[in-house]
Amino acid sequence: MKEILKYLKKHLKEDFQWDYYIAITLFLVLCISVNYYLDFEDSILDSYYGQNIRIFYFFLFYGFAYYGATFIAVIFKKQKKLLGNPWFWVKSAFILFIIALDGAFHHHNEWVRASISPQTQYFVRKVLGNFINIMTMLVPLILFYKWHDRRLESFYGLSLKGFNYRPYVSMLLIMMVLIGFASFIDNFSDFYPMYKSSLAHTYFNVQEWVLVLIYELAYGWNFLTIELAFRGFMILSLFTIMGRNAVIPMVVTYCFYHFGKPAGEAISSIAGGYILGVIALESRSILGGVMIHIGVAWLMELFAWLQQKLF
Repeated sequence: MKEILKYLKKHLKEDFQWDYYIAITLFLVLCISVNYYLDFEDSILDSYYGQNIRIFYFFLFYGFAYYGATFIAVIFKKQKKLLGNPWFWVKSAFILFIIALDGAFHHHNEWVRASISPQTQYFVRKVLGNFINIMTMLVPLILFYKWHDRRLESFYGLSLKGFNYRPYVSMLLIMMVLIGFASFIDNFSDFYPMYKSSLAHTYFNVQEWVLVLIYELAYGWNFLTIELAFRGFMILSLFTIMGRNAVIPMVVTYCFYHFGKPAGEAISSIAGGYILGVIALESRSILGGVMIHIGVAWLMELFAWLQQKLF
């Protein structure tokens, strides 16, 4: 934990500015309030599910978050030259597009409905939904890295060099206690566990836990690509252009990424995104973030399962 606190202290010392952080906070409060009052992400954006135009709308949605936060930084930190850098626009538009593409992609569900037996469609759709980002996010990131970002120390922070896992184990132990308490909140069980019980295991003639394990492994994989996009690309790639100003726009966009989930989770993603962003920035590695992200996700699944079985 001392190492992580050292990272945060160093970043705050160099980045913190009262008027800037207050402006960002007000921007987030306004956006969160409007989204959950109107149920914007779920009721409006998702109403276009199955239409390719939804990718464009998601791009505008995340673009509003990212560029809104960036413009606040430009104003309060006097970084007007950033807007004149063409690579800022190329890189930011690229990452916002692939996040939008991943969020709005639906063609795999059409294939499942047309090709998979009804008894197993739910299971296949849930597993495939977590692996589809190989095409929508991972491959584009690899291509962009080979085209432009090879000078980085690693593939967007995916490196074991100098990685110390101990601070992240301590964080997960603390999170275990917090998630345990959070699991008693009324709407927790509405969202978790992510994989609900189905009859697919009877069709495959296996124990249900086998399919649950397959799903959870796929679910964990999904967070690797999320870390590559948000902390790997948005921090480590854009740091070369934005410096420490890369952190806050990523945090705001990451909060918007959680708008389809409970409000408490979206709000907590601000602190989580900030901490993981600073860790990636200071350590030049996303492995700590991957470890925390997957660990927290699986803990939430575990406590949701315990709630079902015990209460």
